[in-house]
Order: sequence, then C-alpha cells, then structure tokens
Amino acid sequence: MNAPIITPQFGKLDTCLQSSALDRAPRPRFPGPLAGTAPVAGHLASLSEIAGIDLAAHGTTSDEETIKDTAVAQPLIVAAGLVAAQSLFDVELGTLPVILAGHSVGEITASALAGVLTETEAMTFVRERANGMAAAAAATPTGMSAVVGGDPAEVLAAIEACGATAANVNGAGQTVAAGTLDQLKALAENPPAKARVIPLKVAGAFHTSHMSPAVAALQALRPALHPRNPQVPLLSNFDGAEVTDGAAAVESLIAQVSRPVRWDLCMETLVKRGVTGLIELAPAGTLAGLAKRGMPGVKTVTVKTPDDLSAALALFAELEGQA
Repeated sequence: MNAPIITPQFGKLDTCLQSSALDRAPRPRFPGPLAGTAPVAGHLASLSEIAGIDLAAHGTTSDEETIKDTAVAQPLIVAAGLVAAQSLFDVELGTLPVILAGHSVGEITASALAGVLTETEAMTFVRERANGMAAAAAATPTGMSAVVGGDPAEVLAAIEACGATAANVNGAGQTVAAGTLDQLKALAENPPAKARVIPLKVAGAFHTSHMSPAVAALQALRPALHPRNPQVPLLSNFDGAEVTDGAAAVESLIAQVSRPVRWDLCMETLVKRGVTGLIELAPAGTLAGLAKRGMPGVKTVTVKTPDDLSAALALFAELEGQA
C-alpha cells in the first residue's frame, strides 16, 4: 500500500533524540503565521479553554524555559498536531488511505484524528496526563539519557544492568534509558560498546514505573471518556500493532505513561504494510529522521511552516495516485 502515514510528533522532551541535531531539537511551536489566521485562532482558543493554558501564546511567543514545562509542552504538542491536521485536510481522514501513528504524547493526537477520542476528550486527557507526569517527576529526582549507536542487544543489556529502563526503543540506532540519576550516571560510566550516552534535558523518567501516579490519575478520568473504534488504521506504541477497539486504545494510552514506547515496532509495521510516504505533523522533524534510517526509501514531509502544507498535500496526491 503506497498510502502515506500521518505521524503526530512525539513529546518535545523526546525530540532530543534526533541524532543529527541533538542540541537543537524541534520545539512545540505552531507553523509560523498559521497561528494568526482566523480559523486557527478560533480553534486554539477552544483548545486553550479545555487545556487551561494559553496555547496560542505558548505556541508563538513563550520562551523556551516556559515551554519546557511538561504541563505546558504536552497540551501544546497535541494542539499543534490537531491544528496542523485541520489545516492540511478538509475531509474526514476516514475517507482517505492513511495510517495514523504517534510517538508518546503524539499517540493522543493520533487517537483523536482516528476518531477514538473527541478533541475535547483528547485535550482533557493530555491536560491530566501532563499534570500527573509533572507531579510524579517532581516526587523523585529522575531523568533520561539517549543511547545512540551500539549493538541493540548490548544497549538493552547495559541499560538493564544499571537498573534503568529502556523507555523509548526508537529503532535506527536510538534508544532512551530512563531511571534515577544514579542509574543514569552508572550507564554513562559504563556505556555499551560503540555507543554514546547523552543526558537529555527532561523533567523525569517518563514511560517507567516512576510515572505510576500519573497512570492512577488517568484511570480516574477513564469513566468520563467515551471512546469509539478507530475510523482509520491506528498503530499502538505498545507493540506496533493496529488497534481496532476504542476502549482498548484508551487503556493503552493510559498504560503507555509508565511503559516503554516501541517506535521501532511501529516502523516495522509500516514497512510490512507497504507505506512509502510519511507526513509528520507539527512540531515535526524527529520521526521523519528516524523513518529515513529505519524505513529506507520512504518519502517524508515535515509540517513546520504554512509552506509545508502544500508540500504535504503534493506528497499525498502523488502517493494516492500510485495506490
């Protein structure tokens, strides 16, 4: 199948994994002047009311220190993806030949675009997720480190040996370890052969047991959600498989907070399904970089500016014509 995949960007805190730009990873900003258009401004106002923060300001003028805050970054990332998708397509995604996938917080965006959650539910979910994860991160000093290169099996063994968790297995030679600061120090002092261990500027050990309090908060929210079955093929971060049941998709989103993200398996599924094109929604860049290495030959477009919307539509038209 030559259909494109639309991949909402994963959390800003993880975008540091882009090995070609570790020190200048993409930030969760809205695509340039797009945020100033009337339709987008109205959309952002609605999403801001649900999130309880000014998304338009944070997405355009807030400084980097402000948007590093997990409680700000996560709602901002989901809102950016929803705004970009609405600007990109004027029809229901269920009528188009696409597959949806998102890394970490981006899976919430993907679930909303697939019809599992309404936008209101998605923004409510990410608000509670972000606040819960920020509180959990503040309880114990923890962090994350990127492990770039090395033999995959040896990398996983080294992470386990120091007591940390392989929180993101991203493929393309990128794995993220998460744990206490002592565990990460031990990993840095005993790195896997032919690998670099790079500390990440994050607030805590996301996608590990350290985030269990945030899982409990989302379980409390669960009765207020009314998930529907995906209207578009939707991949899970858990095992890369397609999720066909709405309730199961939400349970997976909740569990994802404290269990590893397997983006490598998502890419494997996309390759097996014949995907040859990828459109990455704002904030974009890292997943396309992973795809270029983990999905050889894939065509990519990253939606970072209004000009990128035209390029994304052109790629979609090209691949749809080949299907």
